[in-house]
Amino acid sequence: MITMFFQMHSVPTALGVKPSFLTWLRQPVDNAPLVVFRWGFGLLLFLETAGAIATGWVKKNMIDPTVFFPFIGFEWLRPLPGNGMYFYYGAMAFLGLLVMVGWHYRASITAFTFLWWGAYLMQKSSYNNHYYLLLVLCFLMLLVPAHAYASLDAKRNPALRSLSCPRWCLLLFVAQMGIVYTYAAIAKLNPDWLAGTPVSIWFSAKRHFYLIGELLQQAWFQKLVVYGGIFFDLFIVPLLLWRRTRRWAFLLAIFFHGFNSAVFHIGIFPYLALALCVFFFPPETIRRTLLRRKPPLAVPQAPAPALRTGEKLLFSLLALHFILQVALPMRQWWFPGNTNWTEEGHRMSWHMMLRSKSGYAKYKVIADGKVFWEYPEKHLTPKQTSTVATRPDLIWQYSQFLARHYQKLGYAEVKVFAHTNVSLNKRPFQLLVDSTVNLAAVPWRPHTSSRWLVPLREEE
Repeated sequence: MITMFFQMHSVPTALGVKPSFLTWLRQPVDNAPLVVFRWGFGLLLFLETAGAIATGWVKKNMIDPTVFFPFIGFEWLRPLPGNGMYFYYGAMAFLGLLVMVGWHYRASITAFTFLWWGAYLMQKSSYNNHYYLLLVLCFLMLLVPAHAYASLDAKRNPALRSLSCPRWCLLLFVAQMGIVYTYAAIAKLNPDWLAGTPVSIWFSAKRHFYLIGELLQQAWFQKLVVYGGIFFDLFIVPLLLWRRTRRWAFLLAIFFHGFNSAVFHIGIFPYLALALCVFFFPPETIRRTLLRRKPPLAVPQAPAPALRTGEKLLFSLLALHFILQVALPMRQWWFPGNTNWTEEGHRMSWHMMLRSKSGYAKYKVIADGKVFWEYPEKHLTPKQTSTVATRPDLIWQYSQFLARHYQKLGYAEVKVFAHTNVSLNKRPFQLLVDSTVNLAAVPWRPHTSSRWLVPLREEE
């Protein structure tokens, strides 16, 4: 269907020559969607990072904490001291504006990508799917000539100016969002979502909403959200690709993402998803609608030149990227048990808004034979305290922190045991971690299931 879509709006090859798939990917098409998306993407980068400062997110997550939970293996990556993270996020906000206007575009998007990657890796306790999506899209934007038209780069260097880009530059984003939506739909095919439990939990806290508060409490409306969410994630990409349904699908996307933005307050993600819709429309339609002064693309008759070494390396890199994008979400089936409970294979798998977990944890520390009880709120912020009680890898990391803390106090032999009580989606509270296992002595094995996790006990 993707191939059919682009063939309907593509530039023909030399007469009588049937292009290979690779030749088809390399054919020039109007670059209007890429240019328009660069404007929106750069603006959203600015809003995300400047908003993190303005709303207090940076202070709450990067400055106030004294203990941090980076991705395991990146413990060396820590927030800048003092007010350094304000400057860090301020630099990203400025780079976002540079991306938007296309000034030193390659350097700006590269710098933003590395800075965002660093921020992403150093604060796992605030993990969010759209943070990961932003990182993936930054990587893709690094590879495409989004600054070849309507940019300051093209203005100061006319040789850079171009009305076209290879078709693959647009198709990248279609394929990426197809992966995201497909896995999001598959993840929703679980008993809790189908029963409407997560939705009812979230909506119960929104009864006070003006006009729609009572509507959100209605069982029939919650069922509509449950099955509507599955339908949207599963079919929005095909509906956007098909010419006959494209406009209606776009209107549906506006309603769907607008509703999510208004009800769930999930930052820039809804607007980022809407901005990506430009890649599903024919490039010429985007040019006529949003770039009216841009000249139309002339139809070339010459076949594409031979594939150069640089292009071969680029296509190999993209193939590796999409293999990883398809493979990473499959980790959830590698590990036993309920992924929403164990969290194993949960991140980077597009499990969006599927679980509500609550609970508490306390830690028994035996240091040189003496028993101490430690409570997370002693060292952590309130947000970290609630998160560390329900995420097994954070529980392990906090246990390692306690072991190091007591060793610094002069104790030679330190053992740490986590006592947890956790509820998943309104289930009765139960143990998440085996309280007889000394977590200070347990190595982290990312590719095997943690035997110290207690399986979710379902009600009879």
